[in-house]
Amino acid sequence: MRRSLVVLGCVAPVVAVVMIASAQDKASSQDNKDKPQRTGPQPNVEVTPRPKIGGATPESVTDRRADIRVDTNLALIWVSVTDPVGRYVTGLDRENFKVTEDKVDQEIAQFSSEDAPMSVGVVFDTSGSMGAKLRRSREAVAQFLKTANPEDEFFLVQFNDRPELLVPFTPIPEDVQNRLPFLESKGRTALLDGVYMAMNEMKKARNPRKAILIISDGGDNSSRYTESEVKNAVRESDVQIYAIGIFESLAGRNRTPEEAGGPGLLNEIAESTGGRFFAADNLGDLPDIAAKIGLELRNQYVIGYHPKNRERDGKFRRVQVKLVKTAGLPQLRANHRPGYYAPAQ
Repeated sequence: MRRSLVVLGCVAPVVAVVMIASAQDKASSQDNKDKPQRTGPQPNVEVTPRPKIGGATPESVTDRRADIRVDTNLALIWVSVTDPVGRYVTGLDRENFKVTEDKVDQEIAQFSSEDAPMSVGVVFDTSGSMGAKLRRSREAVAQFLKTANPEDEFFLVQFNDRPELLVPFTPIPEDVQNRLPFLESKGRTALLDGVYMAMNEMKKARNPRKAILIISDGGDNSSRYTESEVKNAVRESDVQIYAIGIFESLAGRNRTPEEAGGPGLLNEIAESTGGRFFAADNLGDLPDIAAKIGLELRNQYVIGYHPKNRERDGKFRRVQVKLVKTAGLPQLRANHRPGYYAPAQ
């Protein structure tokens, strides 16, 4: 059979998430079991933009998750692949991938490249320094929501002096977008509290794929939670975090102390989850950056395996995904989160 290769035009680097499907996921998986499932069409040999598959849930992720026994773990790895110039590549087969956990080869049990439903949270900065940046920030969220699929769900957290859940989980992206025009810029910046609130709300998610988009213009000067507490929470989660930082340029005279520390804080939070941080010195770049994040999330492979290490010791497991060199294909790069924490019990 001839291999199909689809290359999508985007230059942003990519990442992936590792999630353990354990006993507590069984109930939500059972809810999805009764939904009609669709599998993506077999692509022809061509180089074209990959069409969005509205509401498609890969059988290998949803149906089989419902059949997992209580004492069985399934590691799901979200992997994105780029070509030498940074464009996303789809159309690969499971034979193109090799997975190891703590340097031990793992057998790929499930494989999919469809655009599965997601649970997405938007964490939106409305602190006093955001005044002139709110319009472009709203446009960025609108651009990001355009990548939504019918089975996605969303919530909105805004923060200034303190965080507030404005829109709980909803399947209607307009519910989030329609609240943004009424937000006003005021107060200080409780970024860490906003992220922590979003992580708690994400516990109610119905979909196995989870992502948070943070839009902020600086660090933190008003949170109750510490950096250490929030970093530990996101590192141990199965949520992929993306952040867009809106800062004065380094040469600018108006850069606040919070903005000076903001890039490092947002970058650490995002990278620890397998996500990405984007710095926007130009407000006009915001919608384009948001669109790239949406495209990245929609073009990932899902690789599932049953870890050979069955110990429930709560320890960190280092995962590597490598691409098998194949004649006729350029040198490709697989990007993914470095690992996950095993269940503790």
